Amino acid sequence: MTVSPANNTVINGLILLLAFVSGFIIMAIELLGGRILAPYFGSSIYVWGSIITVFMLSLAVGYLLGGRWSLNNPNLIRHGSFFICAAFALVPTIYLGEAAMDRVFAAIDDPRYGSLLVSALLFFLPTAFLGMIAPYSVRLLVENQQHSGQIAGTLYFVSTLGSAIGTLATSFYLVLYFEVDQILLTLCLTLVIAGVSAILAKQYWLNT
Repeated sequence: MTVSPANNTVINGLILLLAFVSGFIIMAIELLGGRILAPYFGSSIYVWGSIITVFMLSLAVGYLLGGRWSLNNPNLIRHGSFFICAAFALVPTIYLGEAAMDRVFAAIDDPRYGSLLVSALLFFLPTAFLGMIAPYSVRLLVENQQHSGQIAGTLYFVSTLGSAIGTLATSFYLVLYFEVDQILLTLCLTLVIAGVSAILAKQYWLNT
């Protein structure tokens, strides 16, 4: 099916917007992770080292899987499903996070390994899903291999810009006015809306 230039422009703009959203949310969750772990493990360099390590590893896994899945019939429905899966994977952090930290804190005295385990339990899966978005987005945007580098650069610029704004917005404003659980629930809702938007775009814009 031939996609009109106007529809193609809309789809590309949506993919870039969703990349911005994913970058924003990744950094928001990472910063909130420090607030979540602090009552149990403190906010030392060990704790932040654990959080950063888990996020880097989960993003690495997400990048790898997203890149591989982009080779097999890439489409907006699967792209949108990454956002929705990330939202559902984040829900246990809100409702089961304290119970998980209680158990780990009681079992592991060393804050280094306790915080590392809790970070993996709470944040690995949702962050891995979010990591799948960037490489998959590149594949959706690339129509001509000669422009693949430029497209990848543009997308990672937008995603990193979202991360920078997410860092400032979360650390400067959101944590001052809202509870951590309220912010996380809002992030989950945002992810669901983003995912549904991609799926609806597939159903509407690519079929008109």
